[in-house]
Amino acid sequence: MALGLFIGEYAAVLQPIGDGFVMLLQMAVLPYFFVTLVLGLGSISFEQAKLLGLRGAAVLATLWSLCFLMIFSLPLTFPDIESASFFSTSSVQPVQEIDFLKLYIPANPFNTLASGVLPGVVVFGLSLGVALIGVKEKTALLETLSSVQAGLIRITQFVVRLTPIGVFALAAAAAGTMTMEEVERLQVYLVIYTAGALILTLWLAPMLVSAVTPFSFREVFRAAKDPLVTGFTTGNLLVVLPLLTENIKALFHSKGIGSDETDSLVGVTVPISYPFPDIGTLLIMVFVPFAAWFSGSPLTFDDYPGFSVVGFFSFFGSVEIGMPFLLDQLRLPSDMFELYLMTLFYIGRFATLVAVIHIAALAAMTTCAVTGVLRFNYRRLAIYVGISVAILGAVLLGLRAYFGWSVSQAYTKDQLVASMRWLQDPMPSIVQREVPDKDFALPPADQPVLDAIRERGVLRVGYVRDALPYSFFNTNDELVGFDVEMAQLLATDIGVQLEFVPFERHSLLDQLNARHFDIAMAGIVSTPPLAERAGLSDSYLDVNLAVVVEDHRRKAFDTMDEIRAMPSISLGVVGDNYLGTRLKRAMPQAEVRIFSSPEEFFDGGFLEVDALVMSAQAGSAWTLLYPRFSAVVPRPLQGADPLVYVIRNRDRIFTEFVNRWIEIRVKDGTVQKLHDHWFLGKDAGHTGKRWSVIRDVLGWVE
Repeated sequence: MALGLFIGEYAAVLQPIGDGFVMLLQMAVLPYFFVTLVLGLGSISFEQAKLLGLRGAAVLATLWSLCFLMIFSLPLTFPDIESASFFSTSSVQPVQEIDFLKLYIPANPFNTLASGVLPGVVVFGLSLGVALIGVKEKTALLETLSSVQAGLIRITQFVVRLTPIGVFALAAAAAGTMTMEEVERLQVYLVIYTAGALILTLWLAPMLVSAVTPFSFREVFRAAKDPLVTGFTTGNLLVVLPLLTENIKALFHSKGIGSDETDSLVGVTVPISYPFPDIGTLLIMVFVPFAAWFSGSPLTFDDYPGFSVVGFFSFFGSVEIGMPFLLDQLRLPSDMFELYLMTLFYIGRFATLVAVIHIAALAAMTTCAVTGVLRFNYRRLAIYVGISVAILGAVLLGLRAYFGWSVSQAYTKDQLVASMRWLQDPMPSIVQREVPDKDFALPPADQPVLDAIRERGVLRVGYVRDALPYSFFNTNDELVGFDVEMAQLLATDIGVQLEFVPFERHSLLDQLNARHFDIAMAGIVSTPPLAERAGLSDSYLDVNLAVVVEDHRRKAFDTMDEIRAMPSISLGVVGDNYLGTRLKRAMPQAEVRIFSSPEEFFDGGFLEVDALVMSAQAGSAWTLLYPRFSAVVPRPLQGADPLVYVIRNRDRIFTEFVNRWIEIRVKDGTVQKLHDHWFLGKDAGHTGKRWSVIRDVLGWVE
C-alpha cells in the first residue's frame, strides 16, 4: 500500500504479478473442488446424505438470517443528504434476466468444467457423488480420488508460500491506481460494509458456533485463522477451501470427536456450500440501499421485502450478473454498477473474509448436527443474543454519528453540471446573445447553402440558451453542451469559422426562414409537423420520454398503467404542441400545459401540474440542478424519439453532406464520447493524475 501511495499510477506495472499469483492459486482449486465433492458423497450412506441436506439447510438459513439483519440495519446509519445523478442508460433498457437453468444444470459437464461455471460443476459433482453412494464396487475409485485430492492439496500449499509476493503486488497496484476522489465518495459504503463484515466475522458467526457446538470461540478462530488471512489477502475464496476443509477436520479430531464420518461430512459440506450465496456475498447487497441513497432516491421501508427476495435469488449466480440486474429492477442508475466495481479490490477482501467464516461455521455446525453433538444451551444463546444486540446498536449509533460529522451535507452536483466544459479543445467562435431582429443578408436564390457557408467563411448555428445538456451557458458564461461541440466539429470539418445565433423554441422555423442561421443544433426531436415544414438531417441520437416529478411522487409514475389509472392528471411540456397532442391521445383524461422553458417549470410551474414530460436525457440533467426532482421513465418503455438537426432552405446538398458527416462521426466514436460526457457525466469533474508522493510531494515526475 505504501509503495502504491508513493509512486501512484506507476504501480500498475505490478498488476500482472498479482494476477499471476491469483491464477496460480486457482490452478488446482476447481479439480480439488470437484474431487472432494465426489469423494465425500461417495463415502457416506443415503441416510447420512439425507440428514446432511436437511440439517445443513437449517444451518444455512440461520447464517443467512444473520446477514439480512446486517443488510437491514446498516442503511440506518446513512446521513440525510440531497442528491441526484446523471442520465442512466439502465433506465431505458429492458430488464435483464438471469438464466438459472443454464447456470445450475450442466447440459455438457465437460464444457461446464472447462468454463469454470461453478454452480454447474457442483451440481455435476453432487449427481456423481450421490450416484456412487449406491455403487458397490467403488473402493478403487475412491482410493484414486483420495490420492488425487492429496496431490492437489500439496500444489495449493506450495503456491500459498508465494503469498507475500502476490499480496505485495496486488496491494501496491490497487493503492497506486485508485483515485482519492473515488475513495472519498465511497467512504459510506466502504465503512458500513467493513463494519458489517467485522461484526459477522469476529462475533456473530464464530460465537454462534461456540454457543451450539462443543468448540470454544478460540478453537473456532484457530481453525479459521490461516484461511481467513489467506482469503483476505488474495480476495479469492476458492483458493482457501482445501486448507479450510483440512482445518475443520482437524478441529473435530482435536476434541476427540473426529472420525472418518466427520471427515467425509466436512469434505462434502464445504464444496456443497459454494453454489449457495455465502454471507459475505449477500452482505454486498447493502450496496443497493447505498446506491439508492447516493443517487438521491433512498429505498423506503416498503422497498425492502421485494429488494431482499430479488437480491437473494439474483446473488445465487455471479454478483457481477446479479448486481446490475438488481440495480435495474430498482431503477437505479447504471453507473452505480461502475461505482460498485471500483470497490472490489477493497470490499472483495472483506467479502472473502466473511465467506471463510461462513463456510467454517456451516461445516462445523452441520457436521455436529448430523453426528448428534449439536447442543442448545438456552442460557448461552440468550447471552449471545443480548450481547449481539448491544454490539450492533452501539456500532449503528457510532456510524451514524461519524457520518453526520464526516459526510458533507452540501449538494455540489448542480455546480458540477453547471461548470461542465468541452470534452475537446474548443475552436474560437462568435456567440450572439440576443435573437436577431432582422434577416441576415440573403445569398443568391440558386446558391447552395454549403457554397454560401464557404463563401461567407462562417457557419451559423442556431442554439437554445437553456437546452441542457445540448446547449447552455456554464458558470464561466461559456456556451457549452453536446450539440455545441458537434457544431464546432462540423465547422472544423467544413473548414470555416463558427457563429452561434440564439432562437426561441416557438420561433425556430420563422428564424430559419429569416436566414438567422444555416442549421439548428439544440437537441431537437424529429416530429411529422417539423418534417413537413423544414429540412431534417438523419438522426444522430435517440432519446426516451420521461416524467419529471418531485422525489416523493416518483413511485406513482413508475408504470404507464399507474399513470393511466389516475382519474385526472395535469402534464407540462416545453414548447411542443405535437408532444401535447401525443399525450392527449395516450391519456384522454390528461390536461396539458405548455411551458416556454424548463426553468419556468422548476421555478414554480411544478405547482400547477403533476409532472413535466421531456426526454429522460434532458430531464436527468435538469434534476442535477434541481435535486428535489427526479426523472422517471415509466415502464414499459414507449419507444424512442430521434434527435435531428434542422437545415435551412431544405437544401438537398447540404442535407446530404450533414447526413454523411453524422454517419462518420457516429462510426468513429465521436458521438458516443460526447454522449458519455454530456449525458452520463463521464469526466465531468477533475481528471488530473492520481496524487502520489513522487509527484505531489517530491516533484520527481510531472
